Amino acid sequence: MIVNERETEEGLLVAVCDADVLGETFESGEISLTVTEEFYGGDEVDERAVVESLARADVANIVGTRAVELAVEEGFVDEANVLEVGSTRHAQLLRLY
Repeated sequence: MIVNERETEEGLLVAVCDADVLGETFESGEISLTVTEEFYGGDEVDERAVVESLARADVANIVGTRAVELAVEEGFVDEANVLEVGSTRHAQLLRLY
């Protein structure tokens, strides 16, 4: 998986995607999701590193079947809030303090 972390005014933004979806566009009805290098590009890491990044995130965007599955398994995202977009999955995380 690929992780990109950046500090924003709202806190730590983490973008996670499966390596095989980077650069792809997925569509479902009126929804179009492009997994750009600019936003999602970063370091290829193992699952432990993804979990550590998501644990620190104030906001996260997660794309890809395995990345979203891991976020659900680890309790960061509720399965009911996962979107199916074309042949992939997408979820967002927002921590409110």
